[in-house]
Amino acid sequence: MEHPNPIRMMVYTALFIALIIVGAYIAVPIGPVPIVLQNMFVLLAAIILGPRWGLGCVAVYLLLGIMGLPVFAGGMSGIGRIFGPTGGYLIGYLPAVFVCAVMSKGLKHSLWGNLLALFTGSLLVYAIGVPWLKIAYAMSWAKALAAGMLPFLIGDTLKMIAAAFIAKSLTPVLHFQERPYAQSDH
Repeated sequence: MEHPNPIRMMVYTALFIALIIVGAYIAVPIGPVPIVLQNMFVLLAAIILGPRWGLGCVAVYLLLGIMGLPVFAGGMSGIGRIFGPTGGYLIGYLPAVFVCAVMSKGLKHSLWGNLLALFTGSLLVYAIGVPWLKIAYAMSWAKALAAGMLPFLIGDTLKMIAAAFIAKSLTPVLHFQERPYAQSDH
């Protein structure tokens, strides 16, 4: 596999950080957890940037928010967001981006492999975010699932499908993947 140019990768990483921030500002408040596009951009960064750069991208995004820059959903920031009801979702981005990137790479960046990787990454975010929400609000499991997962499943499914097709379009243009997509994906 061709090793990508580090300067190019830094630029792509910075662009994805900006996309994640913009995605966080596109928020529809429906309860303690808003509908946002940031999760789509986080997982898209995993597929496009790979495990190392994707993880670095999300870590920098989280550090910017923790340091007080208004980059979290609704223009919020600070360490309190990490310890608040949505903190589990934010922290969940780290393992999700890594697992998603590794899966996508292992599945040769195929359309179906990327879809599987995106859905797995999304499930990881929920696996950390929902229990965190349950604890933060002392909710029952049923209420935590109803407030922190169920309303988002259809939208997240659509976002993951969109992300898979965006990755299919961008990967060949960016010229750093081993084999952009197998012939059977066309």
